[in-house]
Amino acid sequence: MPTTIAERSGEMMRQGRVEVICGSMFSGKTEELIRRLKRATFAKQKVEIFKPAIDTRYSEEDVVSHEGNSIQCTPVDSSASLLLMTGDTDVVGVDEAQFFDPGIVDVCTELASRGIRVIVAGLDMDFAGRPFGPMPALCAIADDVSKQHAICVRCGALAYVSHRLVAGEKQVLLGEKDEYEPVCRHCFEQARKAALSEE
Repeated sequence: MPTTIAERSGEMMRQGRVEVICGSMFSGKTEELIRRLKRATFAKQKVEIFKPAIDTRYSEEDVVSHEGNSIQCTPVDSSASLLLMTGDTDVVGVDEAQFFDPGIVDVCTELASRGIRVIVAGLDMDFAGRPFGPMPALCAIADDVSKQHAICVRCGALAYVSHRLVAGEKQVLLGEKDEYEPVCRHCFEQARKAALSEE
């Protein structure tokens, strides 16, 4: 079947989609996000990258993986800002999506409906093993979900959750290896039982 000029030039091929990269801390979520965004950049696509302004652990203006790889981004205070900053964009990347307000779900849907490829990375569960922020809803509306796994630091199995090593019940506590460790389901339950017995 013959193709039109528009189809050959790719104008008819631009289909929006939402891709979610989730998992525990230290599982390579941000590393995978950066890899996909850099590939899009190499393909000469226009890429915009965002992260929540509260995430200043490694850098205020870069998305940085635990391995030290980075890509420049725009910190934002709310999901609504993404719609204002993604005019003529082919690909939108969002890191640490669990920290965004619930509106991020509608924002990603709207961007995809505009023909934009949206790649979102975030923790699917918090330190207590509960679904984290808008991540469950993002997984539900995604065209593709990639579950990344760290290795349990206690037994070597695939990690299930990010276990918090410091006291406190506040859901959002920015931290790294001194505050969190990736553990499997069994080791997570053992750690919680041990913590309860100490109380």
